[in-house]
Amino acid sequence: MNGLQDYMVREYVWDYREGRLSRRDLIRRVLLITGSASATATLLGGLGLPEVAAAAPLAQATSPISVPANAPTIDAQDVSFDGNGTTLLAYQARPKSATGPLPLVLVCHQNRGLNEHIRDVVRRYAQAGYLASGLDLLSREGGTAMVTDPNQFAALLTGPDVDPNQFVGDFQAAVEYYQSEPQLAQADRIGMNGFCFGGGVVWRSVEAIPDLKAAVPFYGAAPPLDQASNVQAAVLGVYSSDPNDFANAGRDQLYQALTDAGVIHQFNVYPDTHHAFNDDTGPAYNQVQALAAWKDTLAWFGQYLSS
Repeated sequence: MNGLQDYMVREYVWDYREGRLSRRDLIRRVLLITGSASATATLLGGLGLPEVAAAAPLAQATSPISVPANAPTIDAQDVSFDGNGTTLLAYQARPKSATGPLPLVLVCHQNRGLNEHIRDVVRRYAQAGYLASGLDLLSREGGTAMVTDPNQFAALLTGPDVDPNQFVGDFQAAVEYYQSEPQLAQADRIGMNGFCFGGGVVWRSVEAIPDLKAAVPFYGAAPPLDQASNVQAAVLGVYSSDPNDFANAGRDQLYQALTDAGVIHQFNVYPDTHHAFNDDTGPAYNQVQALAAWKDTLAWFGQYLSS
């Protein structure tokens, strides 16, 4: 398996442990990633399935910085554009008061597609003064809304026939699209942010897209270390303090590789947090630290995109 596939398996095991996923659905999703019943059994056996917790109720927009879809201060809409051999779908938002091109933040969703939580994040960037665009990596399937079985996200995003470079190509196409829209975006001020699975896509994208000026991956899978010298963006890595968080695997080696390559970077570890602590719709949400990470993210983009 590639790094994103291994990461996704561990994320589903985490969901199971937190009571968000049944054992049956866990096995089904991992099977869709590995493509083999024997590989699935071996993999899950090696990880050691924990006892499932009591089902955790999902929070509903508890973040104090949540921005509703009908907020009068922003313009938000679904958009589409051609790129990377398909029609790409995205959710775009910008301040209603904006009269010219703005720095752009591209947002990469988690393993559940371009859902309402990620749309909210896009609107938060607009509220902060950016043009923001959440790209739907399920565009080839007609978009996230067309996936009616949540278990299919595993196959569509990290199945055995899925090349993660396809997603990097999609974001390259998004960069090119917005560079062709000078009334919307400042072509030399493009950043990227992603969460969980999306954090891993951000890491791979900064190694492959030289036009990215800044990036903030939240607890994503580490990219190939031998490509670190290709990174042109200033990168802020956001991590939990949980020593058992699989997203922390290889973090120190990645930090050293970026240091050796002379890349501008900083890794922030937030105390008393677990994987996905920024997601205010999930059981690991830590409001204090999520707000701190958001403040740090805006400061990072302010330094490297807006200055």
